[in-house]
Amino acid sequence: MKEKQAAVLNGFLGVLIILALVGAGIFSLTQEVILPAVLLFIVGLLLITGIVIVPPNQSYVVTFFGKYIGTIRANGLFLTIPLTTRQRITLRIRNFNSKTLKVNDIEGNPIEIAAVIVYRVIDTAKAAFNVDDYEEFVAIQSEAAVRYIASNYPYDNFKETGYSLRENGDEITGKLQAELEARLSEAGVEVMEARFTHLAYSTEIAQAMLQRQQASAIIAARKMIVEGAVGMSMDAVEALNDGDLELDAERKAQMVNNLMVAIVSDRGTQPVVNNGSLY
Repeated sequence: MKEKQAAVLNGFLGVLIILALVGAGIFSLTQEVILPAVLLFIVGLLLITGIVIVPPNQSYVVTFFGKYIGTIRANGLFLTIPLTTRQRITLRIRNFNSKTLKVNDIEGNPIEIAAVIVYRVIDTAKAAFNVDDYEEFVAIQSEAAVRYIASNYPYDNFKETGYSLRENGDEITGKLQAELEARLSEAGVEVMEARFTHLAYSTEIAQAMLQRQQASAIIAARKMIVEGAVGMSMDAVEALNDGDLELDAERKAQMVNNLMVAIVSDRGTQPVVNNGSLY
């Protein structure tokens, strides 16, 4: 089922034709020509059933005794085939806000997620005939797609490889939009944008996952501090060697150890004055 243009006539011209038929019928009555007058009135009444007004960004799907005739997309006044049934379908851009869904991510952690879907109808025939109610179809399939995407990615990526829902929102919503387009194409719907409006751990594990995030941040900071301390210690040893101060391996190791302790320690270090020898 694909959309096609319905056969229409300019509505103002159609109104003139109807008025002409009615006028001719009245004239026939005045001339006491009954049968032609009745026929003219019947034709005029039939044509009136074909008059349709299409507002901007609206369309009408036209069927004639169950057969799809076509769609009227242009706005204005038109005369189409009489005795047809016309179903109005909006062409405006619409939003669907999903409920806050509780889903398990790929690691089994319960999370809360919600999304907003921006869409519009691009094929009125599919929207009218391929599904019972395209708005309900969009709602159900959107929530199903959000659940599917959320269950295929972790909320946080502690392994530092791949995507995560929290850190890679643009990439994940791009995949969500592609998933929605595949699901909604049969309903003649185009997905213009998909964005997460809510994303959080469920309340029962939120505190534990916050502690995990804090621990990961502390480990990452410690790692950076240690890397910096190693570089500073090596630079200090090289500077001493360049200044013609020769140190044996044991003294170098002791100096590096002291510098590492001084830099990495959380508290201020207390110097120890050694009046003797290391040996």
